[in-house]
Amino acid sequence: MEQYEPDRLSPAQAAAIRRSLTSGRGALTRRSLLRVGGAGALTLGGLSALSACGIPPAKREGGTAAPSDDHSAQEKRINFSNWTEYMDLSDDQKVHPTLEEFTKRTGITVDYTEDINDNVEFFGKIRPQLAAGQDTGRDLIVVTDWLAARIIRLGWAQKLDPAHLPHAYANLIPQYRNPDWDPGRAHSYPWTGIDTVIAYNTKATGGKKVDSVTQLLDDPTLKGRVGFLTEMRDTVGMTLLDLGKDPASFTTADYDEALGRLQKGVDKKQIRRFTGNDYTSDLDKGDLAACLAWAGDVIQLQAGNPDIQYAIPAAGYITSSDNLLVPAKARHKTNAEKLIDFYYEPAIAARLAAFISYVCPVEGVKEELAKIDPALADNPLIVPDKAMAAKAHAFRSLSAEEETAYEEKFAKLIGS
Repeated sequence: MEQYEPDRLSPAQAAAIRRSLTSGRGALTRRSLLRVGGAGALTLGGLSALSACGIPPAKREGGTAAPSDDHSAQEKRINFSNWTEYMDLSDDQKVHPTLEEFTKRTGITVDYTEDINDNVEFFGKIRPQLAAGQDTGRDLIVVTDWLAARIIRLGWAQKLDPAHLPHAYANLIPQYRNPDWDPGRAHSYPWTGIDTVIAYNTKATGGKKVDSVTQLLDDPTLKGRVGFLTEMRDTVGMTLLDLGKDPASFTTADYDEALGRLQKGVDKKQIRRFTGNDYTSDLDKGDLAACLAWAGDVIQLQAGNPDIQYAIPAAGYITSSDNLLVPAKARHKTNAEKLIDFYYEPAIAARLAAFISYVCPVEGVKEELAKIDPALADNPLIVPDKAMAAKAHAFRSLSAEEETAYEEKFAKLIGS
């Protein structure tokens, strides 16, 4: 299934989306917050902040923090840092029902804090303690794959114990099982997946479907009304796919070819602009006829505008993930592993997915989600079907040198 019809929204789904719109996710979604913060911070000056400030040289790929004293048996608690609006809430917005159930079942209290606003900013908070070999005060954090890769590479993430993760090990869907930056998921498990797709406004396109990067860059009827993203991995990754290149194994020459293609789109004014989350309002109004978009935003836009559609290019799409990590020196590693495993039980995962509307990485969630809302279960932007999953591609991890060089080139492109 490549297109989700907005008239299939059930009352429960529409109510959930209206709730998210009024509580802030619609105006500035979790993914959009990440992208805006990350894109700004990772242009030129921001990159140096990640590699400077006393960070020791990166360890070998797959580096692991030294074992830490685990106080889980004596201290029935977890300190969990996450992004805003990334956890289910009760109707009165006073408690997180799934966390309450975890505590009731295990006796472990969760000190849940929404103190992550963007990856670079959060890394700045915890970097001094990690570099000094000190406890960050957090037992579990959620960071995007590129930052998870950096933390693991530096040896600042603890290796997880598979014996404490039976549901996670069994139920993680195949496309997230073996990222090159954490083979076999030795240190991390996805909290959610984030898919990059093509979105378009049928009123602005005259009813025309837009389903490829080639069309975005070359269709004269779209000139001046096309948007690409300020997130390098999404924009370049989708362009690499359209060129027939594999984002998991591209070369610098491939990267430069993709940038050159995008530069032509800038030069001939096919591309209106590169955007963060503000593409949503432009697409909704029709100022942008078509653009690259994040799946969670598309779901929200469709709730209020029947003209918004999406397409999965035949060449494939870029997927990334936000990931659960246990930082080095965390005091409650076993308790944190129990919480990770709890969210890989399909019934629990379904309750989370029904609230936040991002890609759920848990096998078997579709059946449980259907009990809550059949329309949610049938939405491939939340539960990818086999056809969609087969088109998913991850952007390969970059060395520190590549990251700096590639981001500098991309910054020049989007600033030109």
